[in-house]
Amino acid sequence: MSSQEFPGWHGTTIIGVKKDGEVVIAGDGQVSLGQTVIKGTARKVRRLSPGGFDVVAGFAGSTADAFTLLERLEVKLEATPGQLARASVELAKDWRTDKYLQKLEAMLIVTDGTELLIITGAGDVLEPEHNVAAIGSGGNYALAAARGMMDSSRDAETVARDAMKIASDICVYTNGNLTVEKIKP
Repeated sequence: MSSQEFPGWHGTTIIGVKKDGEVVIAGDGQVSLGQTVIKGTARKVRRLSPGGFDVVAGFAGSTADAFTLLERLEVKLEATPGQLARASVELAKDWRTDKYLQKLEAMLIVTDGTELLIITGAGDVLEPEHNVAAIGSGGNYALAAARGMMDSSRDAETVARDAMKIASDICVYTNGNLTVEKIKP
């Protein structure tokens, strides 16, 4: 099957919400190949503890590529304990300049409970506006829904869950099987 015929992997919505002193990253469990759901219970949100500092990461894109990036992020965090932004920038620089890493197709949302960042293969380390970050197939739906709820009395986890529910109702590549990780500074 040529790359033009290959239907492509789809799936995943990851959202990060920072509100009232806590940060939540939530991700759905769907992986699709073309129009077929291959798996509905994938776990795309992970808790890392390099150097004794907790970090929560969610990924969208190729699973193998994302795990490669998470391993590299852990190494960067061990070299710069407690400095998520610095480790993220170092990862983004490597991702952008290393010929092997340049081919990786994934995006990350990471947090240590204080900072909420999006890391891309284009060399970007972005701190999102309005304390909401979202990536993946249904990312824009989840982002819009969460931003609409940020001024409500809902806590960070409720905003994330409700936004993911809305995204899963709209995006065919997103389901309601959530993995949710919460972290405080």
